[in-house]
Amino acid sequence: MDDEDVANRKVSFRKCLEHLSGAGKAIGVLTSGGDAQGMNAAVRAVVRMGIYVGAKVYFIYEGYQGMVDGDRNIVEASWESVSSILQVGGTIIGSARCKAFRTREGRLRAAHNLVQRGITNLCVIGGDGSLTGANIFRKEWSGLLEELAQNGEIDKEQVQKHSYLNVVGMVGSIDNDFCGTDMTIGTDSALHRIIEVVDAIMTTAQSHQRTFVLEVMGRHCGYLALVSALACGADWVFLPESPPEEGWQENMCIKLSENRARKKRLNIIIVAEGAIDTQNKPITSEQIKELVVKQLGYDTRVTILGHVQRGGTPSAFDRILASRMGVEAVVALLQATPETPACVVSLSGNQAVRLPLVECVQMTQDVQRAMDERRFKDAVRLRGRSFESNLNTYKRLAIKLPDDQIVKSNCNVAIINVGAPAAGMNAAVRSAVRVGIADGHKMLAIYDGFEGFAKGQIKEIGWGDVGGWTGQGGSILGTKRTLPGKSLEDIAAQMRKHSINALLIVGGFEAYLGLLELSAARDKYEELCVPMVMVPATVSNNVPGSDFSIGADTALNTITDTCDRIKQSASGTKRRVFIIETMGGYCGYLANMGGLAAGADAAYIFEEPFDIRDLQFQGEDRVPLHTWPTPSNTPPGWDRCQNRCPPPHADASSAPGATADISVPFGILRLTRAFSKSAKKATSRPCSASAYLRSGTWTRTTVMTTESNVEHLTEKMKTTIQRGLVLRNESCNENYTTDFIYQLYSEEGKGVFDCRKNVLGHMQQGGAPSPFDRNFGTKISARAMQWISTKLKEALGKGKRFMSDDSICVLGISKRNLLFQPVAQLRQETDFEHRIPKEQWWLKLRPLMKILAKYKVSYEVSDSDQLEPMHHRGHEEPAAI
Repeated sequence: MDDEDVANRKVSFRKCLEHLSGAGKAIGVLTSGGDAQGMNAAVRAVVRMGIYVGAKVYFIYEGYQGMVDGDRNIVEASWESVSSILQVGGTIIGSARCKAFRTREGRLRAAHNLVQRGITNLCVIGGDGSLTGANIFRKEWSGLLEELAQNGEIDKEQVQKHSYLNVVGMVGSIDNDFCGTDMTIGTDSALHRIIEVVDAIMTTAQSHQRTFVLEVMGRHCGYLALVSALACGADWVFLPESPPEEGWQENMCIKLSENRARKKRLNIIIVAEGAIDTQNKPITSEQIKELVVKQLGYDTRVTILGHVQRGGTPSAFDRILASRMGVEAVVALLQATPETPACVVSLSGNQAVRLPLVECVQMTQDVQRAMDERRFKDAVRLRGRSFESNLNTYKRLAIKLPDDQIVKSNCNVAIINVGAPAAGMNAAVRSAVRVGIADGHKMLAIYDGFEGFAKGQIKEIGWGDVGGWTGQGGSILGTKRTLPGKSLEDIAAQMRKHSINALLIVGGFEAYLGLLELSAARDKYEELCVPMVMVPATVSNNVPGSDFSIGADTALNTITDTCDRIKQSASGTKRRVFIIETMGGYCGYLANMGGLAAGADAAYIFEEPFDIRDLQFQGEDRVPLHTWPTPSNTPPGWDRCQNRCPPPHADASSAPGATADISVPFGILRLTRAFSKSAKKATSRPCSASAYLRSGTWTRTTVMTTESNVEHLTEKMKTTIQRGLVLRNESCNENYTTDFIYQLYSEEGKGVFDCRKNVLGHMQQGGAPSPFDRNFGTKISARAMQWISTKLKEALGKGKRFMSDDSICVLGISKRNLLFQPVAQLRQETDFEHRIPKEQWWLKLRPLMKILAKYKVSYEVSDSDQLEPMHHRGHEEPAAI
């Protein structure tokens, strides 16, 4: 069997969305327990995906209370009913605690209310208590229906028709206290609120040399406290899972005074609201303040963030997470059978997975039991590898051992920033410097990229030198796009002069190219035969070997926030469509994911070729290549080119028997003439079909129908929706520029909507890094330094030269794993002309944006259609986002 046959068989086994139908099914969606930012995005995704597949979707207002009360609390949802809620915090369908649902009588009333509307599929968004209640309800379902029939409230036919209940859960909790998922909906947004406050407090604290004690939410889970401590470089953190050791009062005061002695003008202490000591006694923020004032005499203030953490606009991460989970939840319900156990849709790395609900809840409860029994090491372990890794990283970065206790390695490790600046670079440098010093290395900072490297702009950097770097945007070390190729001899000389034993590069595609050039020069310059590792940092997220890059999340939040403001600017005005240009070079990550996070109607990217018909027209009928339309076979609305151009197959490279577009819509010529007057790049060249198609994109299907974007927006504006959003990647097409698309929409939307355009530009590279980028940069850079230390220990006393491919790597996240991949291997996976990886994971999410914008597309759903065991782990190192 040849490779093509194997590929065809793989395709045939794929499960696509169009093979699943929701016809005749009804889905109920409710939010329960504490609210969390992103819940509305999840509700929107469930409603639109449900309607998209032909099911009825019902809002269940006020959680389980609304299910018990019925009547107007259970209302059928429409497509428009979830418009403009993506950016709204909280939950529009309400959430309430319900004592009645905890009784069988209450659940009996709830079952009756659902059966009356034919609802046998439940999508529950909440915490472990809400999901546990849903699972109990599911187990009792058949018995509840039998009892309702015996009471005469429903008939036997209804019992048979609605004989089983399917339940799928999504975890909405800002505490991230649910085992089985890397992140719960709302956690990232809560971290945004915390970090915004911490950044503001740090400026005033520094002015007055104050100590601040910040109390954050987390009654039973210290995730928010731990990650915010990592993100801001806090001096001390108190967690319920990991209480401080006996004598912590003295140790903390020593640490605070040592930091002041290093000329640090402020101290930050972060306390989870459920913080305890080893005897399970509460540690309060007021206790800590009194201790600091009494022992050290520092001016100390307490700030309790409270419900600020629950409020506000959801972050881009939470919107995308909730949208993915909502779509996956509907697919899971469509694929469910009577035997399918209740499941939770979760995030593992960047993959959506389904886990058994009962096992997840059990493990979550096991954590609390371990804390109650003072088995704190078990509690940390049960929280998962991500929590454990965060805690270990924090301890390494926050607490410096005395110099006489650090075993010196006698190795010099240099760190350099290369390429365009990206928010989070400084957090990565801080992390690398401190881990390197803790490992006994002498850390050297290289300023101004490879250009500064060649000129000898190198100096030692210490523990205190990188204090306060995590929250600063840009690159403090300085960074340039210059490659090392022309300065290899000078760079080798500087490495020899400073006895550099290893190199850590933080940067984007230029850093990757530079690493390749250094690798190729190893045969000529033995000074380059040292361990080298690259940590990807670029807003474009286009580095091969990693699904994520430092800086991309900050840029994505900038795009999302700006889109929110732009859409709001049209509130109360006439119907309006906005065309927004994003950065990214040829990589469409920002445009595509920004479109998903902002609720865009379309996103034009280089990776998915498009032509003028995709922009304007509806109903592309394609006919055999050899048939040039004549008056007798021209499809409706199409005409032969008025310029008497040759048939398109005359210059097409398609094989005989292939199909291609061979006719030109009436409007193209009119538009071409219109744009030639106003757009500099528009021309009046011959209008053969090949002039409108990118080379090599001929389709081999006989008939294909594509809904056009302008037509789509025109239909949308006839409803209650009055705003449209279109994103365009800056290099998606050299001819269809932002100006061209703006003028096309303006022309075709006359009388229906008007148009505005915005080019976001370098604001996407600026600003303070997001919590995600701070923590991602901190963790991945710490891991890179650990790899360097391991390599150097292996060569200790051997005088080893590092020549093998595995000694010069890119460190990145690939699906669920953290991988070191040799640049020699990654070369094969790179499109160097367009500076992007040949395969990009996020393209699989592209159909989600189109589905949620009401386009008919094909969506593969085979990645996560099976429940995974809770304790499943691969051999690779897990990568928690």
